Amino acid sequence: MCQDCGCSITDHHHDHEHSHEHSHSHNHQAAHETLHHNPQLNDSKTISVIKKILDKNDQEAAHNRAHFDNHKVLGINLMSSPGSGKTTLLEHIIDIADFKFGVVEGDLETSKDADRLKEKGIKAIQIQTGSACHLDAFMVHKGLHDMPLDDLDVCFVENVGNLVCPASYDVGTHLNIVLVSVPEGEDKIIKYPVMFRCADLILITKTDLLPYFEYDVEKEKNEARKLKPNVDILEVSTKDEKSLQAVVDWINFKRKLRQ
Repeated sequence: MCQDCGCSITDHHHDHEHSHEHSHSHNHQAAHETLHHNPQLNDSKTISVIKKILDKNDQEAAHNRAHFDNHKVLGINLMSSPGSGKTTLLEHIIDIADFKFGVVEGDLETSKDADRLKEKGIKAIQIQTGSACHLDAFMVHKGLHDMPLDDLDVCFVENVGNLVCPASYDVGTHLNIVLVSVPEGEDKIIKYPVMFRCADLILITKTDLLPYFEYDVEKEKNEARKLKPNVDILEVSTKDEKSLQAVVDWINFKRKLRQ
């Protein structure tokens, strides 16, 4: 169970803290919904502890974002349930991307995903979270110490596979990309609204499997836009280079907006 997101409340103790004014609206909203719509969090002391944890996390997230800004690197948080294709997406776009990127990789155990990325020549730093079901800003900060940001244009944070807790933790990136795959079924967006409301881009992945599943893509797009009317949505298959290029083009567009 998660050590600090409300599943099991334990305050963080860190060696250093930073004070910054910048906040990230996506994750503040997600945190607000987590605090006020979780029936397990029904006493004021518990809510106070969670707010304290999130406040500390947000300060560190602002520090991470400033770090990205100083190096002119676009930070992107990749989130999804396990198996939606985060690592596979990164393995494939390295072959067509015209920007250099690295990855802070989050998993409870093992370095398998980071090893896969390294085999493709991608700079990857593994963060093993142990019992935590998400990355937080402090974990990402440690990973950034070993990331050669001066040599990169984009840094992805590949979060732990989970459609709940990562939405509430600002890790200090500029953008959130949320993946949902065809084999997961049509109910994920409506069942996990906090996550999809945080998304700047939703990727509907594994679309090459549509002939084998009952999955109404347009219906899911409509559900997503009920939550966030202006969210960008792309259909992606790693067997379709054109769809992968659309992801690369979206990232390049966002990079140019920040220059």
